[in-house]
Amino acid sequence: MSFFALGVNHQTASVALREQIAFNSERLKALLAEQRHHHNLNDLVVVSTCNRTEVYAMAENADMILDWLAQTNGIDVRQLSNHVYRYENSDAVSHLMRVASGLDSLMLGEPQILGQVKTALSVARDAEVVSQDLNRIFEYAFYAAKRVRSETAVGSHAVSMGYAVARLALEVFSEPEKLTVMVVAAGEMNRLVAKHLADMGVAKILICNRSRERADHLSQEIAHEVDVEIIPFSDLAAHLHRADVISSCTGSLYQVISFADVKSALKKRRYQQMLVVDLAVPRDVDARVESLDGVYLYGVDDLQSVIDENLAQRRQAAVEAEVMVNQLVTRLVTQQKIYRAGSTIQHYRDQAEQLSHEELSRALESMHSGENAEKVLTDFAYRLTQKLLHPTSILLRHAAQDEDPSHFEWLEENLSEVFQKQRKPGIK
Repeated sequence: MSFFALGVNHQTASVALREQIAFNSERLKALLAEQRHHHNLNDLVVVSTCNRTEVYAMAENADMILDWLAQTNGIDVRQLSNHVYRYENSDAVSHLMRVASGLDSLMLGEPQILGQVKTALSVARDAEVVSQDLNRIFEYAFYAAKRVRSETAVGSHAVSMGYAVARLALEVFSEPEKLTVMVVAAGEMNRLVAKHLADMGVAKILICNRSRERADHLSQEIAHEVDVEIIPFSDLAAHLHRADVISSCTGSLYQVISFADVKSALKKRRYQQMLVVDLAVPRDVDARVESLDGVYLYGVDDLQSVIDENLAQRRQAAVEAEVMVNQLVTRLVTQQKIYRAGSTIQHYRDQAEQLSHEELSRALESMHSGENAEKVLTDFAYRLTQKLLHPTSILLRHAAQDEDPSHFEWLEENLSEVFQKQRKPGIK
């Protein structure tokens, strides 16, 4: 039984194919519950995000995992095979650690993936398709991800527009819990801005969008974390003064935030500072706003230069993180070998104890029947020695017959060393 990682991601498969093999949580729970009763593949965890679908499993071979992934999604296995990557044992452990640490993400070092992998393990545990061995590997991967996060800078620099805006707000304002944020337009860019700022603990988010439906959708996404208010787009200017941070990204051909509007808002705020971020191209905000005292205006180019620099720093930190992952993989593999060896040693000792018990019972029975004690003990020692050394003798004989002489030489050398140590005083 080996540990496999098999799947597709943004590098190996198109969006269309990734959509075909994506799992939503309810469907995945049902599939895993059914899989529990299949003897050929019932020890697995499925990670499914917008950028990847991966199966981590203890299995006899990778083909059974590929077949399962194809069949459950109604895809020809040959088509899927052209886009799938496969890793086994230590390589699979390394891949899992890299995924959990954000080193294999579309956005290098992104933090969300660790939570997604933890959720995937939780779903599989609930479905009772996770063995102790598989669970141990995942827990170690989480430990590795924590080490990468805390001991390297791979996730400490903003490398997306949404996250960059949120980090900028924290640099301008030291107390996020007091901030009111306005997002002008509820598209994907501002959705990320709102989510990041909600995660960072701002007090309130105002959503100003032309379409009420999209504004409602964004509100539902973040309302569990932050107080949300939806403002009609026609009332934008009237509410500008309420916002400490404004992020605008409308896609409009015309400016939607004028110099006069910001100047008026600043006056209503009694000139308390404002951060205005214009993510739109063409620009949403009149460039003259930058001249107003107390207003910090940032555009796409300003943020992009910061992101480029931060991405370079993340890439440099990723080299250090990769070295750390490799070291942790080696440590886990060593631990697994020791664990397996411990089980084998315990089994061997149990067999030896059983043989000893059988021979001791036989010797006691002979002594009780009146046989000479010296002869009984001599026979006991001889029979027990023969039985204990029998497995070693077989191994030596087979090794001597092998075409490769190194097997016998290794056994001979190490057994001699062990026997020499046993003869030394104090070694038992």
